[in-house]
Amino acid sequence: MTSPITQAAYLTAKETFEVGPSPELQALKAGEVRIRVLSVGVCGSDIHMYQDYRIGDTSIKTPLILGHEFCGEITEVAPEARGGDHQILRVGDRVAVEPHVACGHCRQCEEGHPNLCPHHTFLGVYPHHGALQDSMTVPAKNCFILPDEVSNDAGALLEALGVSLHAVRLGQVDVGDRVAVIGAGPIGLLLTKLLALSGVTQLTVIEPLAWRRKAAEQWGATDTHEASYTMGGDYDVVFEAAWAGPAVQLGAELCRPGARLVLVGIPGDDRCEVQHALARRKGLTLVFARRMKHTYPACIRLVQTGQIRLEEIVSHIYPLSEVQEAFRTHAELLPEVLKVVVRVGAPTENA
Repeated sequence: MTSPITQAAYLTAKETFEVGPSPELQALKAGEVRIRVLSVGVCGSDIHMYQDYRIGDTSIKTPLILGHEFCGEITEVAPEARGGDHQILRVGDRVAVEPHVACGHCRQCEEGHPNLCPHHTFLGVYPHHGALQDSMTVPAKNCFILPDEVSNDAGALLEALGVSLHAVRLGQVDVGDRVAVIGAGPIGLLLTKLLALSGVTQLTVIEPLAWRRKAAEQWGATDTHEASYTMGGDYDVVFEAAWAGPAVQLGAELCRPGARLVLVGIPGDDRCEVQHALARRKGLTLVFARRMKHTYPACIRLVQTGQIRLEEIVSHIYPLSEVQEAFRTHAELLPEVLKVVVRVGAPTENA
């Protein structure tokens, strides 16, 4: 019996997708699983690749399947396949998939920093295809079983929550701290929610779009301001989640002397600029957040217990056939856009 032809969305040029047959799937190797992709989140880094056909210094040289925020249902399991939390994986399990695949053997991996692995691969970043396709093969160790309380869409967004949780941990936020977040896109909103759960006494969010400021207030901000806000200079920790650029300088201005400035955004021009004298005289600690490490189990618990409802930031949902419109909606920041999700698999009760 011939298997049905599976579909994939290929980014073929700047701002151009083509939907066609998926790459041919090879036989599973030990430690791998096959999944039917269910939900895929559109990330700001995806938008960089969509608009520029590159991200940072990594250029896209051949058509690429994007999508690194995703969950799926296991359809096939190879021998020696255990999940990221040492779980036994079975056909039918719904799993969130961490897209960063570390080597596991280098100094960074062995010291507990797999997110800094220089030999890693990353699903959805050239040259490795991502999740905007019906079916794909992934390492079992990168899979985390989703409990019934976690929907498909929430499972896809665990990656973004993990990035945010890693950044909060890097910020070393203490109970009672005064904290600012620059940018209220999905990562900024998730930072806001995590910080609100952390016992901070002031949580300022700076964001030019009114509907995102409103969302930030709903997610725990004590006050919000437009991007021109420059008053203050007494925050203990500042998180930049606004594609860097001038936001880095604003973050330095908001910091008190001795504060920490955590840089989460990825600049379009691959540059970081801040007034040296300002940062030096304040004795600031600048921390660059690199993806995440060891966050999926904690993120799943946060969602499972209802402390964070990831579905609340999902503003737009599209099928795979409308991937071009999905990315345009996010890239142009059409009114009320918070988070765009592409549902690849057929809708299920957990969608």
